[in-house]
Amino acid sequence: MMLIPTHHFRNIERKPEYLQPEKCVPPPYPGPVGTMWFIRDGCGIACAIVTWFLVLYAEFVVLFVMLIPSRDYVYSIINGIVFNLLAFLALASHCRAMLTDPVRICTEMAFTLLGRGVSFPQKLNKPGAVPKGNATKEFIESLQLKPGQVVYKCPKCCSIKPDRAHHCSVCKRCIRKMDHHCPWVNNCVGENNQKYFVLFTMYIALISLHALIMVGFHFLHCFEEDWTKCSSFSPPTTVILLILLCFEGLLFLIFTSVMFGTQVHSICTDETGIEQLKKEERRWAKKTKWMNMKAVFGHPFSLGWASPFATPDQGKADPYQYVV
Repeated sequence: MMLIPTHHFRNIERKPEYLQPEKCVPPPYPGPVGTMWFIRDGCGIACAIVTWFLVLYAEFVVLFVMLIPSRDYVYSIINGIVFNLLAFLALASHCRAMLTDPVRICTEMAFTLLGRGVSFPQKLNKPGAVPKGNATKEFIESLQLKPGQVVYKCPKCCSIKPDRAHHCSVCKRCIRKMDHHCPWVNNCVGENNQKYFVLFTMYIALISLHALIMVGFHFLHCFEEDWTKCSSFSPPTTVILLILLCFEGLLFLIFTSVMFGTQVHSICTDETGIEQLKKEERRWAKKTKWMNMKAVFGHPFSLGWASPFATPDQGKADPYQYVV
């Protein structure tokens, strides 16, 4: 069947005069292969530092205000191990989400066959964001496009643009399957780091819930006992630290739980936040929710789904199937 363009921008991008390859100049110093991905954005870096500070603050209060002064050593050891493990996994997930290129596969020869879906030559696929400034006249001529084949060009980063790619003004690149740009991880959430972002929200929600439960028990213990004996700090300082932790835990429990739910829904429906917001017409093959989950977290199902250190193995999944 013949596919209908989803956006007015797509119609414009098909016009030869819009492509203007002579105005595209490749970057003079392209980054070497294997260079660590890091977005140099002041706001994002500040938010990432604040995230680590808040987690470390929670660590401080949990350990030095509630657990270490406790006389119940079994309670302190068990809760200390659980909380520190969850906090470690949360920070590890944060690092992976921040330092991972959000695009799993892109191509320097991304083109669309009108009415026949998308084709990406396997030998030219390589990891990384959509190459910046590759929509040059020489490069387009080297594609040797046949009649009916059309390339998309991003006017902002001057790149040949695959389908389901959107330009991020912060990353200054086109990101395939971009869900949104999250300042808390100082990166876009895309197909290659969505797993780590989901794990980050999940583990932050868990440590927030765990901290709130421990704060509740600690308040009950201090009301029943002498306040001077339930903490190594003075009673006013103890109360202030616990109230701040309670406020932080409640705020982030709500925020990360909502983000976790929206991300899981986005994965199951195979529709990014931007695609939902713009109500883009679905042009890719519909798969089951379980297949969509495995496309993000890896094939097959394993404990590696919960590990930020396990890189998803896509197996035989084809995330680039389009309706034809």
